[in-house]
Amino acid sequence: MIWTTVLLGGLCVLHIALLLLAEGSRSGSSGGPWGRTVTFQRGRRAPRLQRDTSSSTDNLNPSRGPAFASCQLPLTPTEHRILDDNTQETGFNGDDGSHVILTWVGDGTGVILVLSTISAPLDSYLAGGSSRLYRSTDYGKSFHDISHRINHTFIKEELGISVGPGSSVILTADIPIVDNPGGIIFTSTDAGATFKSTQLPFHLDQSITYHFFNPDYLVALSIDDSLWLSLDFGARWTKVHEGVHSFSWGAGTNLFFSCSRVDAVEAEERGDLVLKRTKDFGKTFTIIHEDVFSFGYIGAFLFFSVMEDPRSPRVMYFSSDQGQTFNQALLPSASTEQFYSILDGDEDMLFMHVDNPGDTFFGTMYTSDDRGILFSKSLERHLFDGHRKSDFTNITSLRGAYLTNKLDIDGRIRSVISFNRGGTWRPLKKPQNVNCAGNVKRCNLHIHGEHSRRNQIVPMLALSEPTAIGLVIAHGSVGDSLSSSQHPDVFVSSDGGYNWRGTLRGPHHYSILDSGGLIVAVEVHREGQVKTIKFSTDEGQCWKSYNFTEQPFFFAGLASEPGTKAMNVSVWGFRPEEDGQPMWVAVTIDFQSLITRECNKKDYEEWLAHSTDKRNSERNGCVLGMKETYRRLKKQSVCRNGRNFVVTKKQIPCPCTREDYLCDYGYYRHVNTSECVRQPNTPNKTFEMCLNGEEDELLTAGYRKVPSDKCQGGFTPQDVVQTIIRPCGVKPSPDPSVKSTSVGHFDTPKERLVLTLVSVGAAVVVLVAIVSSVLVVKGRVNTTRMPAYRFSNLRIQDDNNSIAAEFGSAASSNGTACQHDSDVDLLE
Repeated sequence: MIWTTVLLGGLCVLHIALLLLAEGSRSGSSGGPWGRTVTFQRGRRAPRLQRDTSSSTDNLNPSRGPAFASCQLPLTPTEHRILDDNTQETGFNGDDGSHVILTWVGDGTGVILVLSTISAPLDSYLAGGSSRLYRSTDYGKSFHDISHRINHTFIKEELGISVGPGSSVILTADIPIVDNPGGIIFTSTDAGATFKSTQLPFHLDQSITYHFFNPDYLVALSIDDSLWLSLDFGARWTKVHEGVHSFSWGAGTNLFFSCSRVDAVEAEERGDLVLKRTKDFGKTFTIIHEDVFSFGYIGAFLFFSVMEDPRSPRVMYFSSDQGQTFNQALLPSASTEQFYSILDGDEDMLFMHVDNPGDTFFGTMYTSDDRGILFSKSLERHLFDGHRKSDFTNITSLRGAYLTNKLDIDGRIRSVISFNRGGTWRPLKKPQNVNCAGNVKRCNLHIHGEHSRRNQIVPMLALSEPTAIGLVIAHGSVGDSLSSSQHPDVFVSSDGGYNWRGTLRGPHHYSILDSGGLIVAVEVHREGQVKTIKFSTDEGQCWKSYNFTEQPFFFAGLASEPGTKAMNVSVWGFRPEEDGQPMWVAVTIDFQSLITRECNKKDYEEWLAHSTDKRNSERNGCVLGMKETYRRLKKQSVCRNGRNFVVTKKQIPCPCTREDYLCDYGYYRHVNTSECVRQPNTPNKTFEMCLNGEEDELLTAGYRKVPSDKCQGGFTPQDVVQTIIRPCGVKPSPDPSVKSTSVGHFDTPKERLVLTLVSVGAAVVVLVAIVSSVLVVKGRVNTTRMPAYRFSNLRIQDDNNSIAAEFGSAASSNGTACQHDSDVDLLE
């Protein structure tokens, strides 16, 4: 697995910039081993968080929110001595590097690489500049300078360092293009213990991309838009194709890429790209579709937008079989002032946002079925700000839980949560230990998301981990809506978001260690320095504070091994020196020396997830057709889960009800009933969504099980007579025998290797790769035709916890599209 710690800047590595630390987060592009993130600034103002009407304090001097009891315990002299003996401070000079990148390598290896890089022009290289590379094998307690292993070569920030599956590492050297056939990479298969230098036959345009599971398979895009492939971890490279715009690994050895036509001019602007697939490492190709503007791959779904002629709108297509067949998405159209955005997805379903017309900063969220055909309305007025950022968050510590924000009619931002994968949404409960101040009509917890982080209101987003069952940590405010006139406080939930409590006053950086057995936090001081870390062994109910250094420094972030297994945490920062260069500092604290007792059976409890109605034993805890009982640590247990801790659970299927099913295409739930009925075949053909006049048969009984629902028995739609309806846009991929061509060859025996990937594992890795990413599709629209669409009707709860009326038809202008400034880089 790949362990990479984020402190500032990019998605997958820690970028610490001196200018960044002084002035806050930046905009622009940043990269990591799995892709690229680009920030776009749209020329309009984003919605602002509402002030708390009970306070007149302005944003320059934020007020405290409603008071809550916070348990603070003192360290005992013994605890203080133990922590002092197991805290190590390391200082190192960044030399000429303006950035420092920290990267974890491997799973449980304890290896950290620290690389100083530069984002300046190549003058420094020509003058003999070099980067420094440091390595730690003890979780950051000590570092050793290993710059000689990369020949003291200069590494530029934009390409920098990438880590892959296992213990693989790639460093990309910054070599002047003049008189050089290509760049230089340094590769390591032993977590940086040794490096091998390789001269590339091309110059890289972006970071090298690993295969999801096999670190030997590498793909790279050169500055002349050629696609290159290596099957031996970078030792040899073969050119796969020219004129490539973007690419993505699929399942197994499927590699997708979009490229220009031979005779195309400005293909990217005209939507004139060709989407191709190779399954044999570039020996043969299959054309999936022409007239493609952009594409992406997430979970088990390939998706792409098509402009079939320059005057037509773009149309979104989905494929769940690696492009063998594909279906037009049954979604409302979007004009040139709107966009589509893939929020999340796995092998079962997708979450998609469809923007509303105009400068509204909200839209409608839809969820797909397992075919990528039928999209059901999930949440209206879903917030999506002017930076192309959504507050949508997957709570990974509880199956089916998602958190997001919506922009209500009164202009206020309010938080909602779903426990059944978007089927219903509800407000968050007021924390148990917080009372609302002032005369507010509604008092709920509201969580700060990406919109708040970009506006520098909070330092980090909500945090959850799959091994810390039910645990969620987030910044929020309590009141009628999300407030910017208060300091955001830290709140914790132990049951996946059903119930919350206030735990820390003011903004903090926080991290989960030991599979949830330990939480650490460092308070944010915008202009001050830090020297104290807080820690809790009872999921944030009580905290102890420890001064980890005698000389405070400017905070850069927490560095703890992802995956929550370790009990070591590093606090990173810098102290300015007299010569103007920063002295970088890493203070590593080993909490394993403090919490020495291994947990035993008595330290754990059986916990039924989603338990909300104990009076109904049959249905209590039934979510998505399953009851799940987890074995997890008791809050009062002060012990160590350890690296061998494995989450265990018992699953019991629930009897099926109609709520476990969606209404299939051509059917809808009639008002005040739970039965799916056939959409009347009226003259305007409201269930016919063909933009191109093609129709295909779809056999259906009117019901389709909710994706990921595991119910058994009970209600079954097989009792209903099946009928045939005709959705449009279901097309096979072009015949490979016609569209395939043979190019190039590989001399390695690995060329015939075909991987069979477990679908669930593939989905997890793909989700890691796109954990902060969205797809945005743009296009031109012909607004003369306005078909109406009928969707299956999901229910949502309004702010008063009552069931809202079922959704009916939704009319919109046709076209599948979004802002032109967002497709150039597909994944933000």
